[in-house]
Order: sequence, then structure tokens, then C-alpha cells
Amino acid sequence: MGILKNHLLSALFLISLVGVFGQNTQKEWMLGPFHRPSNALPILTRDTLSTFFDPILKSSVPWESMATFNPAAIVRSDTIFVLYRAEEKLGKKEIGGHRSRIGMAFSLDGISYKKKKAPVFYPTPDTQQKYEWPGGVEDPRLVETKEGTYVLTYTQWNRKLPRLAIATSTNLTDWEKHGPIFEQYQNGKYHQQETKSGAILTQLDGNKLVAAKINGKYWMYFGVPHIWLAYSEDLINWIPVETHEGKLAPVLSPRPGYFDSWLVEAGPPPLLTENGIVVLYNAGNSQQIGVKDLGNRVYTGGQALFDAKAPWKLVDRSQQPFIRPKLPFEKSGQYSEGTTFIEGLVYFKSHWYLYYGTADSRVGLLSTKQL
Repeated sequence: MGILKNHLLSALFLISLVGVFGQNTQKEWMLGPFHRPSNALPILTRDTLSTFFDPILKSSVPWESMATFNPAAIVRSDTIFVLYRAEEKLGKKEIGGHRSRIGMAFSLDGISYKKKKAPVFYPTPDTQQKYEWPGGVEDPRLVETKEGTYVLTYTQWNRKLPRLAIATSTNLTDWEKHGPIFEQYQNGKYHQQETKSGAILTQLDGNKLVAAKINGKYWMYFGVPHIWLAYSEDLINWIPVETHEGKLAPVLSPRPGYFDSWLVEAGPPPLLTENGIVVLYNAGNSQQIGVKDLGNRVYTGGQALFDAKAPWKLVDRSQQPFIRPKLPFEKSGQYSEGTTFIEGLVYFKSHWYLYYGTADSRVGLLSTKQL
């Protein structure tokens, strides 16, 4: 099945069992430990001078003038490609009131990144405009199939309802949109319900992360404030896992008393390992019932382990976050409470690289390699 073997990571575990904010948070099954680069700075920031001709407005717009954050990542031909959410500043509107498109940056060494001049994914006058305009397209996650097709999960935001949607490509720049994932399921049963953050299960095949099957099906963890589960035979048409009452069945939920007391949200594509399915997730803290000294509404990162044969069965879970806002650029920006919103994961030159959004404003990087 090409399941990742522990010996690929054992050397990394022996280096250090200290998490990125100085506490021993590492369990044997977890990915990592991850480190910030020395003298860490954002790898991607906004550009107020960058312009793009918008096909709906039919005019040139400053497409990344507000922020660049919440990145997906993939390795192709020994190059890391980062697809990031770029916001166009629209007056003094608050979070959710600007317009998002998805830009691309690339790196040959995992350290320095160069942006493409124009977005690679954005609303157009097509069948999805009613779901994607005027808010745009947000928060990508990205996987590759064994056949070389790229599958993008993203949020469509028309400023009325966020919907999780699918698009596919063979080259990362030309995309076919397939629409909201639950539009056709049981006459749109969940089509008018908020859905977002779709993270499709992967496995390490050589040095590449590819979409993985369990029992002949692909699996996706999605949603907020709980994480739910869906499965598919083709990565385009998805069926949610439901309870016997016909409701979405949460497989991971907030925990009073912990760093994830407010909400949990799927992070980068999960990884199938010999220990089980490792799900890296975003966690929101509610200070009143969570961790007092962490702050209110602060986003950190956790890890959960699910059964490799039953993707809905929770086996273990981190007791502390393995990353939290620490540096000034992680605690300043649109989201002043601070976020380390993990969303992109690649295996590059024998090390893990984890990409995250900071305070809804910039892109940061962690790695199991000391950069």
C-alpha cells in the first residue's frame, strides 16, 4: 500500500523531542519535531503594487494588496510550489469583506520563494461565479494522484455562505472547477450548510505525497468547529459519513480544558503511516474553558491519530499544541489574537516542510530540518 515506514522519520525523532515552543510535546506517532528557521521571517507577504486583470470586473486590480496567507503546498519536479490565499484590499472592510484569489510561489531549495505575477486560481464568469463572487476563493489544500492529477479543495465565498469545492489540474495553472462537494448529494442536503477546509488523505510514495485509498475509497477530513469525514471513489464526488440519524458524524471535536476548546479545523492533507492516519489540525482556544494563559480565540496546531482501517476512529491526540503564535509576525495583522494556521505539508529532500498562515496576513514555514 506504500505506507510510510517509521524508519524514514526515526532519525528526526532522535534529533530532538522538543516542540517549536520549547516543550516536550512529541509522541512517537506524531510528525516532527518541527522547527522555525533561525531568525524566522514570513516567506510570503503582501504586494500593494502587484496587479492582475480581473475577468469579471474587466479591469486591473491590486490582487494581493491586503494580505497573503493560508497556503497549500506540493512538490513537482524537485520544486516546491506554494498556493496561497491572496486578498485584495477593499476599503476598510473587516475579515471576510475583502476579495480572495489564489496565487503561486515556488522554491528550489525550500528557503527562498519567488511569486508568480498573477493568481493561478480565481473567480471567472463561469458556472461557479454565483458561489465565488464577490468574496472570492479561499484557503486551498492540495493533493496529487498517482496518475499526476492535482486535486484542489478550497472555499467558495459569496459573502453569504462558505462552501467547500473541488478543482483539478494537470499543471497547477489551468484548472477545471467541479463545484461544491455536496451540491448533488441527496438533493443538496448539505448544500446550504457551511462547509470548508477539506483535507484529503495522502501517503508517501517514494518522495511524493499522493492521494491514498482505504478500503478502495479516498477519504477527506473537513469542517469547523468539528471535523467531519467524507469518502469518494473519484476525488470529485463525495459522500459524507453520517450517524444513523442521518446527520454529519463528527470525528474530532473541541475539548474543554485544552488548547482546542473553542474549535477544531482540518489542516494540511493527512498522512497514512504504519501507526495510523496522522491528522494535523488547527485548534482555537476559548480562554474561559480552555487554556488561560494561551489567550482567547488564538489558533494553534495539534495532531490526532486515527485508525488506518477505520478513518473515523480516533486513537490518540496531542495534549498540547506543537505550534502556537510566538513571533511578532504571527501575532500581528488582520487577526490580532494570533494564528499559526497550518495548511500545507510536503516531503522535500528527506525532510518535512509545513506551511502556515500567520494572523490572516502572511505565510510562515516550519521544517524538520534546521533551516
